Amino acid sequence: MSGRLVHTGQVVVDLVMAVPALPPPGGDVLASSTNLLPGGGFNVMAAAARSGARVLYAGSHGIGCFGDLARSALAAEGVELAHDPSSEVDTGVVVVLVDAAGERTFATGTGAEGRLRADQLDRVTPKNDDVVYVSGYSWLHEINRGALLEWLPRLPGPRILFDPGPLIADINPGDLHDLLSTIDILSCNAREAEVLGELPPVAIVREGANGCRVHEHGRITHVPGFPVDAVDTTGAGDTHCGVLAAELLRGSSLLDAAVRANAAAALSVTRPGPATAPGREEIDKLVEATR
Repeated sequence: MSGRLVHTGQVVVDLVMAVPALPPPGGDVLASSTNLLPGGGFNVMAAAARSGARVLYAGSHGIGCFGDLARSALAAEGVELAHDPSSEVDTGVVVVLVDAAGERTFATGTGAEGRLRADQLDRVTPKNDDVVYVSGYSWLHEINRGALLEWLPRLPGPRILFDPGPLIADINPGDLHDLLSTIDILSCNAREAEVLGELPPVAIVREGANGCRVHEHGRITHVPGFPVDAVDTTGAGDTHCGVLAAELLRGSSLLDAAVRANAAAALSVTRPGPATAPGREEIDKLVEATR
C-alpha cells in the first residue's frame, strides 16, 4: 500500500451525555454518564488506519483543550496532520444527548474545523495513488466549501471519495452538482441515495444489516451484510467508508473492498461507541468464517 487516505473533512469533539429524557424548555436533567470523545471525521480516519492505511488529515484544527484532545486521538491512530493548529479558535464541540430510548439529539458549536482556508489546501498535494475523502458536512461551512470548490478540480489524478452525510438535503443543489462532477466514487446510505436521485457512475449505497449495493457504470451488484447482534449502530457508516478507502488503497476491486467494508461495519455495531472500527485481523476472521 503506497497511497494515503487524504481526509478533508472535519474532526470535532463529542460531548456525549446519557439522560433519562430531554429537558423541557428552561429545565435541567441529570446525566447518568458523560464522555468527551473525538468525533466527526475522526471515525473514518480511525477505521482506515486500523485497516493499515496511511492517513493524512488535511482539515483544520484549533488551539485549546478540544484541539489537543483531537490531535492526541489522531496521533494514537497514527494519523498525520497536514497543518499546524489554527491560532484563532479551538476545535468545535458537538453536544450529544442520548435519552433512555437511545434517541440522539445534537447541538453543534463550530470551531476551527469550519475554517479550512484555500491557502491551507494549496499546500496539500495528493499523489495519483492517494484517495481523497470529501465530506458533505464541508459544504455546510462557507469557508471550507469555497476552498474545496477551488482545490478539487485542480487535483492531478487521485480518486475522490465523497460521503454526503445525513444533511445532504441542506447542501446547495448547484454546489452539489459541481461537486458530483469532480468525484470518482460516492459512498452513501439508502436515504441519502433517495435524496440524490440519480447516482454518479460509481457508487456504494449502504443498506445497514443488509450490506450494500455497488453501482459500477450501469451494473448493480448486491453485496450481502454479515449477521451480528447489534449493540450500537453509531459510526457504522463511517467505519464502512474508512475501510472501503483502505481496501481501495491496497488495490482491491470495488466489490472486494465492499465485502470487507461490510464486515467491518458489522463488527463495529457489536460494541458501544462511535469509533469502534475493528482491526484488519478481526475483519479477516469474519470474512473467512463466512466463506
